[in-house]
Amino acid sequence: MTTVPSGSHAPSPAGVFVAVGGLYIAQSVIGGLTMLGLPAVLRSQGLPLDQIGLLYLTVIPWAFKFLWSPYVERFRLPAVGRNRSRSIVFAGGLLCAAGLVSIGLTGPYPLAPVLSVLLLVALITSTVDIACDGYAVETLAKEHHGWGNTAQVGGSYLGSALGAGLFLILVERIGWSYATFTMASLVILLGLPFVFGPASRSAVETRSHAPSLLLALKRPQVQRGLMIAAIYVAAQKWGLSMLGPFLIDRGFDLASIGILNGVGSMIVGFSGALLGGMLVRLWGGTTVLILAILLQTMLLAAFALFSFDGSLPRAFIIPIAIASSSGVMSVGFVALYSQFMGWSDPKQAGVDFTLFQCADGMVSMAGGLGAGWISEHFGYPFFFTAAAIVSVLAIPAIGLLMRGMNDNAVVLAQLSDGR
Repeated sequence: MTTVPSGSHAPSPAGVFVAVGGLYIAQSVIGGLTMLGLPAVLRSQGLPLDQIGLLYLTVIPWAFKFLWSPYVERFRLPAVGRNRSRSIVFAGGLLCAAGLVSIGLTGPYPLAPVLSVLLLVALITSTVDIACDGYAVETLAKEHHGWGNTAQVGGSYLGSALGAGLFLILVERIGWSYATFTMASLVILLGLPFVFGPASRSAVETRSHAPSLLLALKRPQVQRGLMIAAIYVAAQKWGLSMLGPFLIDRGFDLASIGILNGVGSMIVGFSGALLGGMLVRLWGGTTVLILAILLQTMLLAAFALFSFDGSLPRAFIIPIAIASSSGVMSVGFVALYSQFMGWSDPKQAGVDFTLFQCADGMVSMAGGLGAGWISEHFGYPFFFTAAAIVSVLAIPAIGLLMRGMNDNAVVLAQLSDGR
């Protein structure tokens, strides 16, 4: 892996933060549209929940991008030459925008063609993400890695606000086509700071390390980290996969859900990301992870109660939904992703970090597909109750696995010396 450029070629941390932050926002615009916005649109048109759950197939590229991450990194970082991150991002942004324009022209249903296009867009976006993560880790000096983590988590919530919040409001006001065209334009605009920013001024370098998936999988720290990631994602995400359709079935319109998603992501989610970073520094990653699961369990139990007893005032659902999908999630995932950075080998952080993200994607996809089927056949009360039980069981599992994972820097240094 290349080292941080020196001299006149070294970009400012603020410039890198803005550049990669724009890409993280753009990725989450697409993700928010696909996973939160589109399910609500489809449910408002009467599609059954088990069909809506098929949208979680778009997580497949995110779940398996570790398979091609070494090849992307080797192309991006040639043995001799300039960093190719800019080329990957530029081409990927154009292709993603073209995909959104195409579904804007065809409409949100029938679902099969829309799903096919979104799968292709997800493949492109996940590949761009490998380059973006690798560029951030290698370009920012170690003391500025927190900037990259803030850009990733904060950008994801801002992008989700646009893709799930603003998008639904636009669908309600100006229709599907123009709303989707607007999102395509945003994807292009958000990529410009990277394409014309610090990535355009890379220097010719010589690199000796070839990124390897096998080296990552051999490390016990990565193996245990993957188990932690899988359990934690199941506890945090599974119960929220049917939140949009649930709110539609309880009488909320698309504009209301859009406002909920937008306010939750932009204000509560971003604030939660900042709070999560502070709590990790004060209490450590393990404590924050377990605290987030506890809070999510209580919120899922509240959803289960409301789904049993529909007489509970709708006003109670709004703060619970925002707290669950934005507040608690952002606090917990800042802690989890900070652990990912610590568990990644600096010599091939793009590959290692991608592995952890893929565990997130695989578990999210499995939970989303199962959530639609369970909700359709057994109802929301059973679904939310089962999700709360999964969260409870995750607490002791996370606690046990996190033992011995705190001295990450020491262990990694020993492993690197012995390689």
